[in-house]
Amino acid sequence: MATRRHAPELTGPTLAGRLCATRQLTLDLAAPLSDADATIQPHPDASPAKWHLAHTTWFFETFVLRDHVPGYQPFDERWAYLFNSYYEGEGERLARARRGMISRPSLDDVRGWRAHVDEALDRALPDLAPGVLGLIELGIQHEQQHQELFLTDILASFAENPLEPAYGALPPPACYATEPLTWLPGLTGVVEVGAGGHPFAFDCERPRHSVLLHPHAVAQRCVTNGEWREFIAAGGYETPALWLSEGWDWVQREGIRAPLYWHEDGSAFTLGGLREVDRAAPVAHVSYYEADAFARWAGARLPTEAEWESLAASANPAMGHQLDAAGPVVPRPGGGLFGDVWNWTGSAYLPYPGFRPVEGTVGEYNGKFMCGQFVLKGASCATPRGHSRASYRNFFPPSARWQFTGVRLARDL
Repeated sequence: MATRRHAPELTGPTLAGRLCATRQLTLDLAAPLSDADATIQPHPDASPAKWHLAHTTWFFETFVLRDHVPGYQPFDERWAYLFNSYYEGEGERLARARRGMISRPSLDDVRGWRAHVDEALDRALPDLAPGVLGLIELGIQHEQQHQELFLTDILASFAENPLEPAYGALPPPACYATEPLTWLPGLTGVVEVGAGGHPFAFDCERPRHSVLLHPHAVAQRCVTNGEWREFIAAGGYETPALWLSEGWDWVQREGIRAPLYWHEDGSAFTLGGLREVDRAAPVAHVSYYEADAFARWAGARLPTEAEWESLAASANPAMGHQLDAAGPVVPRPGGGLFGDVWNWTGSAYLPYPGFRPVEGTVGEYNGKFMCGQFVLKGASCATPRGHSRASYRNFFPPSARWQFTGVRLARDL
């Protein structure tokens, strides 16, 4: 199989063009999979590939076609129960941990549903009111999020198979001489954070507001696999003084001794199958607990959300401000803020001053998860190009690590 460029830039200049390109990319991602590949669920946090294809279709059918296109009838009313994710306003739904039990509808049935919904969207688009076009944009952004989840969940699924199958071919690991870690002073004083003039932002990125930053510096690149091996060799996973109490309990309970997918022989499982760990590449698949412990071991800390965002928004050339997430589905060495791994921050995922969720059931999209989660900034190698921005707020619970999550250090000055 040829190397898959999983996140090409969406070339359609119009909303209709971007909608079409986004919907097609999801189908392209599923093309290498069998029905069995697309049905299994490796753990409750990950969803089957078929479910991602179906849920993103349910989103458009429900919030656009059903609610705003007169006369539209759902393709199959029973499927809403299967493919609603967490929208309480839409009624009962299948428990998340049971998504891997959906053997029917088949993968081909879901593809047929997607085609039906796409045709209906294409017919309806010219007559939709401006407010409904905003729902189309939200649906595009929502599907892009699921494209990234699709890849990380397939990685988790294939990692459970003793045959260690590859999702696609990857280029050989590049040999990079890792640049020494240096520190860039961040902005200080009162700065503005939150979504500004970007054409789209989720409700949790608003309103834009002022924060006070104290003197600090942020590393110009992410922590590498080689540096993480030094942490392991120094007893990082065996030193309770480095860990938060909950993190230490988690390490002991789960037997954590290395990033997810690492093997004791120096290899790691990737979307391209089993590969030797590239010492120069950014470390990936680490939890907030691990990121925080590493930072403490390194005599540093994690950046706050505002520190990270203000640096990215300043477009410092040394930090690689331009988003470039269209490479192979594997973390790549580099110092950019976008496109390798999501960066854990030390900031809890909480509402901004004056936050108001959008009206209606779609208002459940972000706000109700503002508890027990931490913010990640940037983008990963699996993020569709153009989907992220400085104000973007990704969020996961502190134990999550099946995503391409990594570490960028900060320190006080």
